Amino acid sequence: MRILTASDHALLVEAADLDEAMRLNLAWEGVHGVVERIPGARTVLVRFDPLAVSAADLAHALAATEIDTAHLPATGEITVPVRYDGEDLDEAASLLGVSAAELVNRHLAADWKVAFSGFAPGFGYVVSSDPLFDVPRRSSPRTRVPAGSVALAGQFTGVYPRESPGGWQLIGRTDAVMWDIDREPPALLSPGTTVRFEQVRAQVVMSENADDRADARPVAERPASADALDPGSPTSASVSVEIVRPSLQLLVQDAGRPGFAALGVSASGVADRRAMREANRAVGNATGAAVLESVGGAVLRFRGPGVAAVAGAVGTLELTDAEGVTRRLAHGAPFATVDGDELTLGHPTSGLRYVIAVRGGVAVEPALDSRASDTLAGLGPAPLAAGDVLRVGDSAQHPVEPDALPRALPVPGDLVDLEITLGPRDDWFTAAALATLTGQEWTVTPRSDRVGIRIEGAVPLERSVSGELPSEGAVTGAIQVPPDGQPVLFLPDHPLTGGYPIIGALTDRSLDLAGQLPPGVRVRFTVKETS
Repeated sequence: MRILTASDHALLVEAADLDEAMRLNLAWEGVHGVVERIPGARTVLVRFDPLAVSAADLAHALAATEIDTAHLPATGEITVPVRYDGEDLDEAASLLGVSAAELVNRHLAADWKVAFSGFAPGFGYVVSSDPLFDVPRRSSPRTRVPAGSVALAGQFTGVYPRESPGGWQLIGRTDAVMWDIDREPPALLSPGTTVRFEQVRAQVVMSENADDRADARPVAERPASADALDPGSPTSASVSVEIVRPSLQLLVQDAGRPGFAALGVSASGVADRRAMREANRAVGNATGAAVLESVGGAVLRFRGPGVAAVAGAVGTLELTDAEGVTRRLAHGAPFATVDGDELTLGHPTSGLRYVIAVRGGVAVEPALDSRASDTLAGLGPAPLAAGDVLRVGDSAQHPVEPDALPRALPVPGDLVDLEITLGPRDDWFTAAALATLTGQEWTVTPRSDRVGIRIEGAVPLERSVSGELPSEGAVTGAIQVPPDGQPVLFLPDHPLTGGYPIIGALTDRSLDLAGQLPPGVRVRFTVKETS
């Protein structure tokens, strides 16, 4: 096996094939220092705690592990009804050298099994022994693939759990519910599950052998777990925060939900962890308590007495009481609130994301042990809108702390240095591309969000290896390079797996700054020196 650097806190291990990757993933259960494992088509991404184990020691332990040659465990059987009317059906058949009818018949006849999960919660990579199914992705990915789309890419079949971008070949549709947070397990197509596809002509519900899941609704139709209150309800008089005017994006966030990669769920969490820690310490919360993350200005109204603080982006902060009297607030400093006070966050003068903490934490219903809103997966509380009211918890156990000095965050036009490690796929690029990566300045574009920052440079990155990369795991901070050569810098809501090569990744200490880069900032990458 080859063990490659994926970041300063992750290794990517190459296996001979999919079967070996699955066995390695199982064999490394419980290895010291490992935080999470993300299997791919021929790889396993191993995230580790650098304070618990060094990359070199972990690589030695992984390489020395004996692999079980027994059959991989099965976890039940699922029947998925499919209407084979996908808009890429004829093209996929042509690429495989068969008729559309033969493609459908062989898709129905094949024995399918879920190898691993990735991309999004509930997205299972389903593989069969039929050698026919090895089809390239679309040359131009779609910006919107409908939920329930049945698709092919490489040797895999997959079903899109919710509407999302995607580059797979669409061959049909299903009404089966791929992901339901209230189901156990939430993913219908979990690793090890045997899958049988069944052709249907009319709209039907999914059936399966194990238990009754037919009444579950798709995640897109389920109410958001924001625990918002009706402003007129009796409980709304308790300590809470009302959204008077939301920002471009106003979300509930916390430290995220690591450990659910097997379900296809990425960690997500706040984009600027340092700002969350500072804001929570200021009001006496645990450092990982749920906060509000605001891209740009917003107006919040406090109900009942409390304490709040604002960290992260720097801008004008004002508190207006019920009498209309306004006072300025200091960045990072705790301030007392009474019923009716309104906090106005001005447009940031530096940075991008405010982090607002309230003493006791934002008390929304957790999803998979976290209150974080994952915008790609649609997991956790929905983006907040005017009129939403959020309960405030009572779990603060520490005294408030003095304010922290604001960081020097960038403004459009500034040049920011970000530290990176190279790999795991830097060998897919020319020597000139590697020189360009660190030698030229890149500009943050407006086409950026919590999934990733799209950056542009005068010279695109040129690949030395053509063809497609089998899907493999990616970390927050990964620098993925699409065919146009203009990189995407992954932020917390990135896909768990992907098929474009990753040339490098931000070091852990650069991640928080990346979450504060507004459009127009210039970026320069510097490679971390290793001993």
